[in-house]
Amino acid sequence: KFFGEPSLNLQDWMQTDNGKGIINILNSEKLMRSPRMYSAFLLWMLAELFETLPEVGDLDKPKFVMFFDEAHLMFDNAANALVEQIEQVVRLIRSKGVGVYFVTQNPLDLPDTILGQLGNRVQHALRAFTPRDQKAVKAAAETFRSNPNIKVAEAIAELGVGEALVSFLDEKGMPEPVERALILPPQSSLTPLAAEERNRLFQNDDLYPTYKDMVDNYSAFEALAEADSQAAAEKEAANAAKEQEKAQKAAEKEATNADPGILGGLIGGLSGGRKKSGQGLGYNVADAIGSQINRQVTNAISRSVMGIIKNMFK
Repeated sequence: KFFGEPSLNLQDWMQTDNGKGIINILNSEKLMRSPRMYSAFLLWMLAELFETLPEVGDLDKPKFVMFFDEAHLMFDNAANALVEQIEQVVRLIRSKGVGVYFVTQNPLDLPDTILGQLGNRVQHALRAFTPRDQKAVKAAAETFRSNPNIKVAEAIAELGVGEALVSFLDEKGMPEPVERALILPPQSSLTPLAAEERNRLFQNDDLYPTYKDMVDNYSAFEALAEADSQAAAEKEAANAAKEQEKAQKAAEKEATNADPGILGGLIGGLSGGRKKSGQGLGYNVADAIGSQINRQVTNAISRSVMGIIKNMFK
């Protein structure tokens, strides 16, 4: 369904309103429950931007910026090939005027190869109550460019609400020394939207008519389903033909190996045995008449029996 039609047109997200950018929110609550699907979506989106956008070099401001929340889910149990592809796209997509931000609690949630491609860092508080937590805080502190005036590992654990350690790239593209700063909160409601309000915003959006109705065109799914159905029908027909051929061969074999004594005994029993000569004229006449009758009866019965046998092997 996610990659169905109408497909997501990323140009729809590159809008401005009187020179100001538009914030687009992709509701991925269900998508985040399937980390591999989430990773596949990330790779598709970055690759789509990389393939469709022209080269623009080093812009003063990016034309498009993406923030991926709960970014650690993208890399949980991700295949090495997928991580390598994401790393390659993240490294090259800057020249397309696209910025990428991964939002996660601990920077160590990201692979080192991905983390090394990210220049801007904003680190909120990390609490260290166990030796394992202290190790994570120390590792996070080492991702910043050091500042002789700040003990980064201690500062991370001391940060209050709204505070963060920040380090951004300078004009030469070098990370600036880490600084402790207050973060301006967003000028909007931070409470979750009610379902009614969310639906109202969906339906009032300019893009709602474009994406509200799913189009189920003939696709590879239908083609493969038809191919499977046809293959199953052909297999079933082939099996039926084999069973029929097997039954026919068995019937022919049974007919070939049938005991001839059944029919012969029946016919012999009807005709009887001929008496030896010397029994007298009267007996000879009766014997001749009986033989004639026996032959006629035998022929009639034989034709009936053969007809039955013939019908049995049709």
